[in-house]
Amino acid sequence: MDPKAPTSPPNIVLILTDQQRFDTIRALGFDHVDTPNLDRLVNEGTSFSRCYVTAPSCAPSRASLFTGLYPHTCGVMKNMDRWEHSWVERLNAGGYYCANIGKMHSCPFETPMGFHERFVVENKDRYLEGREFQDQWDRIFTARGLRKQQRELYRLRDDYQDSLGAFLWEMGEDTHSDNFVGNAASRWIENYEQPKPFFLQVGFPGPHPPYDPTPRFADQYTDRDIPLDPVTESDLANQPQALKDLRQHNCDIDHDSVVHQKDPSEAARLRQRQYYMANVSMIDEQVGEIIANLEKTGQLDNTLIIFTSDHGDCLTDHGHSQKWTMYEQSVHVPLIVWSPGRVAAGRKVDGLCQLMDVGPTILETAGVDIPEYFAARTLTPAFGETDAWTPREYAVCEQVGDQTLTGTKFETMICDERWKLVHFVDDEAGQLFDLATDPSEFSNLWDDPSAAPEKRRLLDALLRWRIETSATSASHNAEHR
Repeated sequence: MDPKAPTSPPNIVLILTDQQRFDTIRALGFDHVDTPNLDRLVNEGTSFSRCYVTAPSCAPSRASLFTGLYPHTCGVMKNMDRWEHSWVERLNAGGYYCANIGKMHSCPFETPMGFHERFVVENKDRYLEGREFQDQWDRIFTARGLRKQQRELYRLRDDYQDSLGAFLWEMGEDTHSDNFVGNAASRWIENYEQPKPFFLQVGFPGPHPPYDPTPRFADQYTDRDIPLDPVTESDLANQPQALKDLRQHNCDIDHDSVVHQKDPSEAARLRQRQYYMANVSMIDEQVGEIIANLEKTGQLDNTLIIFTSDHGDCLTDHGHSQKWTMYEQSVHVPLIVWSPGRVAAGRKVDGLCQLMDVGPTILETAGVDIPEYFAARTLTPAFGETDAWTPREYAVCEQVGDQTLTGTKFETMICDERWKLVHFVDDEAGQLFDLATDPSEFSNLWDDPSAAPEKRRLLDALLRWRIETSATSASHNAEHR
């Protein structure tokens, strides 16, 4: 750590995208996307190469992040489960001015959560969840007499069934959800004049589908060759029944304007990937604007920036659409921390951590006590030049059956540095992968006798985790009763 590091509490900016998988940033090794501003954060900050979410769906993952608890202990198991409290209340009481711009996915949507002010922008295409709710983005269309691009209009297109959710944003650039949120965040930074440090949570709705870049960004990817993992018959055949049901469900139901296909063409898969990466580049541009406005207002040198996402997206890999599975594409997300003088530059940390570990990291940085009941662990020891941080032995992720994951009542993943196990509570079948020899997770070793010791070890660890973490909910519930 720099001995000249600032000692006053820093401003903290948490940038949280929606559904951005790990392999979407050039400086982290993915050469097929343009992310100059995120590259700067990587090159001048510390990145965590093995950050796992605690749930492969929006609200449970976010509630876990903002409570420091796993979904089953904070009580938010699926989208639209009630969620009204967060550690932002502690930051608020500790002297920070707290603002949210963009997506949080709390329930109700406009719950204070400890923020002094909220500028709420939720999913691009709300249909079953909060369809009647008018967020700040919706109100702009209403005020301008415009009709927002969304599912009802996309369904009228001749190519709707074949597009895999990839559609060009044909309205003004300023009306696109990610530009709208990014511009609002930049304006907020320009106008901030409080005498206290601020915590600003910026929630970009993308690259969650519909995959809808503006023409300026889509054009940059039109002829770009992006590698696609093969979808093999052996991979599909060896998936547990719950995942086979999920795959069929996403073909039958057009969640978020995505009509999934059992056997999409390579051209359709590539176009979906191109539009997704174009969405990422759009967000990257807005991140650059946020950084520029922090610098212009003289606040950048005393600001800690954290960039991450709530979960990933299979994008047809393993034959699946969006999230809900425990494949790396779904549960492995980028995590970058930047603050010159506080955070080591150009450092890559390879140990296991969880997305919810961001919570105590922010509290500790702000000089606010971390609750004893947190299952989340601070990452700040990893920010120094020497390795004083102890990685997690295991990362765990859980998903309750919901309106999309209909084939199981409960799905749980546990992984260590090498092995990953996926358990379904109502099925004798599961998944077991050796990530060292099979990083693409094509070979399911669940029934392989040679892998039986690892399977038993991980099942035992999963049982211990469930028992130990369940005891933490009592303290949390007492605090918020």
